Amino acid sequence: MTTIPKIRYSRRSVLKTGGAAMAATALPAPMVWGQAIKDVTLRQFGTGVSNLNEVAAKVKEDLGFTLEMTALDSDSVTQRAATQPDSFDIADIEYWICKKVWPTGNLQAMDTSKITNYDKIVGIFRDGKLTPDSVIAQGTAPHTVGFVDGPGSTDFVDNESGWMTLIPTIYNADTLGIRPDLIGRPINNWSELLNPEFAGKASILDISSIGVMDMAMVVESMGEYTYPDKGNMTREEIDLTLGIFTEAKQNGQFRAFWKTFDESVNLMASGEVVIQSMWSPAITAVKSRGIPCVYQPLEEGYRSWGGGIGLSNSLSGIELDAAYEYINWYLSGWVGGFLMRQGYYSAVPETSKEHMSVNEWGYWFEGKEATDTITSPFGDPLAQAGEVRDGGSFFDRMGAVACWNAVMDENQYMVRKWNEFIAA
Repeated sequence: MTTIPKIRYSRRSVLKTGGAAMAATALPAPMVWGQAIKDVTLRQFGTGVSNLNEVAAKVKEDLGFTLEMTALDSDSVTQRAATQPDSFDIADIEYWICKKVWPTGNLQAMDTSKITNYDKIVGIFRDGKLTPDSVIAQGTAPHTVGFVDGPGSTDFVDNESGWMTLIPTIYNADTLGIRPDLIGRPINNWSELLNPEFAGKASILDISSIGVMDMAMVVESMGEYTYPDKGNMTREEIDLTLGIFTEAKQNGQFRAFWKTFDESVNLMASGEVVIQSMWSPAITAVKSRGIPCVYQPLEEGYRSWGGGIGLSNSLSGIELDAAYEYINWYLSGWVGGFLMRQGYYSAVPETSKEHMSVNEWGYWFEGKEATDTITSPFGDPLAQAGEVRDGGSFFDRMGAVACWNAVMDENQYMVRKWNEFIAA
């Protein structure tokens, strides 16, 4: 579906287009935009989760400008956003990364009055609550780093101020992935990751800020310790957590530690690993090969994350206009439908529904039985009629979030101890 650009013009943005704009001064504004837009290129980087060639191609088709995408691992994303502000226009990052990057001043606050579907964004990103009765989970909940007082502010505020750090786009409730055909019994708890039964066949992701949260879920599940806040551990709690996992590593529990999506897929698809930290599209990728793989709901709940689009502080003029148009297009539904077919959730589910079949919406969002074959965005079959999504509906899954990916006060200490664990 093609959208008609509704760009806001200013003297500054018209001047920035140079000769092309001057030559068109006698033409209607939309034609000025039409002639100038083809020369706009926005540079976006982020993880492979949402930096997809299909999205860039659809932007070119619908909006007319070029979106150059670079996919990196989470640690590289963090470093680039914090140290190379002139190397990008759009940072597609997670909220825990925003906590590290925002104080640098490399991103600009965004005016929510320019976001067409702002009022339809789920409450998780606005006041932190999925429903009015929801209890906000531990860790760096997105709304806690989602707003600032205004342009130039480097301090987060605890209210919907009208100025967002990131415009939310994608999120999920993460858990352990398993190979049910190779395990042969029910898996119900996070503690199974360290079960000696799976020695040499387990894996955890090597991204410290995320991996340590998975570790905390395991430690609590084992009954070893209950954290006041898994997302903000003390040094003693970090030592305890990494100590338990270092001992398990030395006892041969882990086959590998992965950093990228493809690594996690290959470990699971090959059968080298039967239980591990995973992301939803990695499960999708394994299943699309005809290999049994389950994103296993666990009694202790999910570790969740959320991502969004941030804009470079140096972005201005027609490029800034284009970036806002891109954001509004992103939330208008096509991308949401594309991502939800991989098992993610859209920040504006209401518009995504318009780009999904009744069967797809029922399966991915409502937790209903599929009435026909469910396929990935690329046409690979993922589920057959009668099957239901792992974990059930949107509200079942996001309502069972125990913690969010986080940045701790003792982050530097945690990273040092994590590196010691990987090297042990």
